[in-house]
Amino acid sequence: MHVSRLDSAARLILRDHDLARDAVQEGFIRAWRSLPALREPDAFDGWLRTLVTRSCLDIVRRRGRRAIEVELTPLDEPAIADPAMVFANRELLDAVLRRLPPDARAVVVLHYYFDLSVPEVAATMGIPVGTAKSRLNRALNQLRSHFAELEPESSPVAGGQLA
Repeated sequence: MHVSRLDSAARLILRDHDLARDAVQEGFIRAWRSLPALREPDAFDGWLRTLVTRSCLDIVRRRGRRAIEVELTPLDEPAIADPAMVFANRELLDAVLRRLPPDARAVVVLHYYFDLSVPEVAATMGIPVGTAKSRLNRALNQLRSHFAELEPESSPVAGGQLA
């Protein structure tokens, strides 16, 4: 797994670039110290992802609930047809993710960004599967309601004409 991918996930969870770097570094330090305890070398990527995710959640717990802003940068540079639309969508997504609590953001990031199944998310976060399911469900419901609040409505102007 690449460090940049771990760093991006940590930024999505923590919402702060510097804290994300600290979390990734702390995850690597934990991995280095616990490397002799790793029983399956093939599971190193998932194990490292788990350590970084737990480092993120530890940082959140230590710092308490404080609003933190972060700029999202794309991982891959796809061909962009309309840069303004991509920027608007990214801003909308950032605004909605900002409203989620860190634990909910972590579940969403692990499930959708790392493409982990719910049992894998639960194992990564060290929580029961039922808790992971309920957090993901609650987070998705919150995302839907926040999107509905933030999306501008296209309403017709008087006379049936669109603005």
